[in-house]
Amino acid sequence: MRKLEQVIPAQPVQDGDGVNIHRLGGRRLQQLLNPFLMVDEINSDDAADYIGGFPEHPHRGFETITYMKAGRMRHRDHMGNEGLIGAGDVQWMTAGAGVLHSEMPEQEQGLLHGFQIWLNLPAAEKMKPAAYQEIVAASINEQQLAKGGKVRVIAGDVTIDNVLVQGQIADATTQPVLLDVLLLPNEIVELQFNGEYSANTYVYKGKTDLLAEREMGIYGKGESLQLTAGASGAELLVLSGRPIDEPIAQYGPFVMNTMAEVEQALRDFQSQEFLEKLTRL
Repeated sequence: MRKLEQVIPAQPVQDGDGVNIHRLGGRRLQQLLNPFLMVDEINSDDAADYIGGFPEHPHRGFETITYMKAGRMRHRDHMGNEGLIGAGDVQWMTAGAGVLHSEMPEQEQGLLHGFQIWLNLPAAEKMKPAAYQEIVAASINEQQLAKGGKVRVIAGDVTIDNVLVQGQIADATTQPVLLDVLLLPNEIVELQFNGEYSANTYVYKGKTDLLAEREMGIYGKGESLQLTAGASGAELLVLSGRPIDEPIAQYGPFVMNTMAEVEQALRDFQSQEFLEKLTRL
């Protein structure tokens, strides 16, 4: 069994136009999340916490995974791509060489609950053309558990209590695993995926026997990950993937391998030729 090695609480921060979120990120945590870079959670029924959204901003050098649990978010970019994701949907965006995009709530009231997860790209892929994969809720494979819980397999091939379930994302260099797990009170699930990669779990509701709400558990290598819900049940994300053994240089929305590459991204963004370069890719 994988062993829990560290527990890290999410930190309340603001991003975008005054959006209140809980974040797991930072340089130290990047090494533990590798190949993931950051996990952000928005969860509020107060429009003041989210209505400002994330106006147009750039990205380069990594992928963003937006996963909605409740509410709706609209995406637009400089190339004319536009999409709306609602409860249970996923947008998997490869920023690659760069995008200018916005992510804005498609509602003025009610509950908005979702996650944005940053997934690093290796150096050989950081400057590839931007791409999108929209994954609608109905297409995500789910495995019902014996006592009433369930596991949604967004990415990766995972054995859940001895049943193999396949996710949507295939042939990615980082071999990501992304699961959304719902456990009823005191329910136990056993998950198996690549045992050579570490695994991380983020409890966003309830608690497990080892983790409280809004805590991330860093688990070591091993053949199986066993999760046990507390007395009130638990809802959590599970993340794993192939580590990228390369240096990380980050400045805000740019994640490269050297500061020289980051500085080039800044120059590109400030240049009038930025959009033209990206559109030609």
